[in-house]
Amino acid sequence: MTPQTGKSSFQTILDTAEELIREKGCRQTTLQDIIRRSGLSKGAIYHYVSSKDELLGLVMKSRIEQLNARFTEAVNSPQSRGLHNPLQLIAEGMVRNTSHEDVTNRIFLYLLSQMDNETVAATVKEVYQYTLQTCTKWIEAGQQHGVIPPDTDKARIAEMLVMFMYGLRVQNTILQEPSGMKAEDLIRFMAKALS
Repeated sequence: MTPQTGKSSFQTILDTAEELIREKGCRQTTLQDIIRRSGLSKGAIYHYVSSKDELLGLVMKSRIEQLNARFTEAVNSPQSRGLHNPLQLIAEGMVRNTSHEDVTNRIFLYLLSQMDNETVAATVKEVYQYTLQTCTKWIEAGQQHGVIPPDTDKARIAEMLVMFMYGLRVQNTILQEPSGMKAEDLIRFMAKALS
C-alpha cells in the first residue's frame, strides 16, 4: 500500500490511527498495524512518534488544533459578530468529540486507564495542558474582539470548560449513548459563564 497522495506523512499517520481505532479499538491497534495500513516505513512512523501512546496523544491534540483553526476562522470572519458563531463551533466540537463512539473519546478513556505508566501520565497531562491553553486563547480572542468582558477570569473559565468537556466524555461513556446535552445548551452555558 502506498501513502495517501496529497497528505503529509504525519497527517497520514494520524488518519490511519483514527481509522484503525474505529475498527479495532485502542488496545488492539499497534504501530505495526499503522505501518502496514498507511504504507509508510517504520522509520517514517518513528520519525514522528516513539510509541503508540504518544501517537494517541497527538491524535487528540490534532482534533483540538482542527477545532481551533475553525474557531479562529469564525472569529476573524467579517460575518461573525458577537459570540454566537465561535461558541457554536466550540459547542458542536464538544458534542461531537465527547460522543462515546468518537475516536478521541476512546483514546481519552484508554489513556486514563493507563495512568499508572509514567509516560502515559505525562502524555495525558500534556494533552490536558494543551486543551486548557487552547480554551484560554479562545477566551482571550473574545476579549480582544470586545465580546467577552476584559475582567473575565480566563484561566478559571478555561479550566471549567475543560472540566465540563471531560465530564461529558465520562458521562457519555457510562451511558453508552449521547447525553441529552445539545450544542445550543452548551452555547447558553458558555455564554453565561463568559458574561
